[in-house]
Amino acid sequence: MKATLLTEIASERLGIARLNAMQQTVWASEAPRLVVLSPTGSGKTLAFAGAMLRRLEKPSGHVQAVVLAPSRELVLQIYDVVRQLARGFKVTAFYGKHAMADEVATLSVTPDIIVATPGRLLDHLMRRTLTLGKLRVLVIDEYDKALEMGFHEEMRRICSKIVSVDYVILTSATPLAEMPGFVDMTGAKTIDFASGRPSPRKRMQIARVESPARDKLQTLEDLVNSLDDGKVLIFVNHRESAERVYQRLKDDGLPVGLYHGGLEQVDRERAVIQLDNGSTPILVATDLAARGLDIDSVGTVIHYHLPPTPEAWTHRNGRTARVDAEGQVYVITTDGETIPEYVNWDRDYNPTGHSANPIRRSTATLHINAGRKEKISRGDIVGFLINNLGLAAGDIGKIDVRDHAAYVAVPRVCLGAVAALQSPKIKGKRVRITKFE
Repeated sequence: MKATLLTEIASERLGIARLNAMQQTVWASEAPRLVVLSPTGSGKTLAFAGAMLRRLEKPSGHVQAVVLAPSRELVLQIYDVVRQLARGFKVTAFYGKHAMADEVATLSVTPDIIVATPGRLLDHLMRRTLTLGKLRVLVIDEYDKALEMGFHEEMRRICSKIVSVDYVILTSATPLAEMPGFVDMTGAKTIDFASGRPSPRKRMQIARVESPARDKLQTLEDLVNSLDDGKVLIFVNHRESAERVYQRLKDDGLPVGLYHGGLEQVDRERAVIQLDNGSTPILVATDLAARGLDIDSVGTVIHYHLPPTPEAWTHRNGRTARVDAEGQVYVITTDGETIPEYVNWDRDYNPTGHSANPIRRSTATLHINAGRKEKISRGDIVGFLINNLGLAAGDIGKIDVRDHAAYVAVPRVCLGAVAALQSPKIKGKRVRITKFE
């Protein structure tokens, strides 16, 4: 697929007016082995997706490309971008806690492109539900994080089952100490957009907030109530702490969600969707949310607990001030607490507990119990909402369509009309529509 055609498709499908410098460079590269060093939020998914699609042949009944990513959330984000760009190609996603029966069913017609976590792809290979004998492109996204999460052995075993591959693309947020031994990266070209660029730190204002008590909850509550309206990520170090902080803010009437590894996958997905679309603009999370999530316009990061490592400090802060945006970071400390040398701030801040423009929930997320597998598209949902709720297209927020569900942000004022719907149908299919708070 030619780069010019890809640019047209990207503009049409994703609303991209122009490609950034990194995307243009990656798309134009002819190197058979490519390492892309890129900071979070720089558009690397579109960069490697375009490079991958340029290298594919016409669909021919075998898997041509595999994208490996270290988390379910990242797999779904990549899948959504690739699926929109890959006109004429079948794209499927494999990840843990996804119904194996659904995944096997998608293989009844061999996909051209698979986006997967290493563990789930290896599971399919061991079950012999698919083979990778004619692979053209292998992408390993966030290779550094995949190593951190212990996927080296799974990736090695996957690559041992690949007879040959024409093109390999590795992406990483940090320079690689060494190339992976399980895939041939001889003569790899490195495109480095991670170093030599203005640091996101220059676009952040970092403030220390001193808690008078060892229990920081009241200070956190005052801080959140002092912030202007916008998206906020609050980081804690433990699941139990996340639950406790979440419950306190919820009891205070704040629009808050929860995200940690002990939750069911569907609950984590909903929390991210509701933060991203603004219907739940505050999220309490462990460091599981520090990387691999594509969330637009997070204006504020709060360290309720001090980050345990320099990497945690960097990645937490990287959730804000993405690309060219500015962001604010708050570090809550208390007397006697040891401050790591990698934690620094520009100023001290004493929250008032009041804001002239407080954080609010102006939208709600609707859940529709039908999705891609039921042949429901974003356009179908937009048409239904316009025709049945009297909304204009501009009133409708982000729409996420999953295998058997869809989520859409709508103004809260239309919730009464949603509740009054009698046996609604989308595209002739009866559906159930519920709201999330």
